[in-house]
Amino acid sequence: MRILGLDPGLQHTGWGVIDAVGSRLTFVAAGVVHSNAKLDLAMRLVEIHDGLRDVIDAHQPDEAAVEETFVNKNPSSTLKLGLARGVSLLVPALYKLRVAEYPTNLVKKSVVGAGHADKEQIKMMVGMLLPPARDQKSSDAADALAVAICHAHHMGTLGKWGARDFREVAR
Repeated sequence: MRILGLDPGLQHTGWGVIDAVGSRLTFVAAGVVHSNAKLDLAMRLVEIHDGLRDVIDAHQPDEAAVEETFVNKNPSSTLKLGLARGVSLLVPALYKLRVAEYPTNLVKKSVVGAGHADKEQIKMMVGMLLPPARDQKSSDAADALAVAICHAHHMGTLGKWGARDFREVAR
């Protein structure tokens, strides 16, 4: 199964693609979709949309996983991040991909073993789990690969429960 992991951001949306066969994970590709801060918000969202569409067209994932939004103290920034996240959910859905969502702490626990790991720890562990990803310079791309790894570890459980994400399992 080919998995697209997404780490949404208005300026930098990280993406990572892995193949998962049983418990074996293989790095496929990773990168970042950038938006131009000089453009208005709507055009920046179009840039994210178009960039993610190009990623899906190039790598043909079977499923996608998106990290949930981290709420910060600035409501305006949180709202803008939510819009970028909405595009990150929308684009794979337009391709009829199953889209799972994972809380940040679960992604970190799945990859590092601790729910409060920092970006450098995540990047290091992603490089250990997917050695070709060690050359990844972007922490946004490493975070997206971590989301894909998290999905690979949990998709079997979700399938057994017949759920799309862990919020459904908790009900």
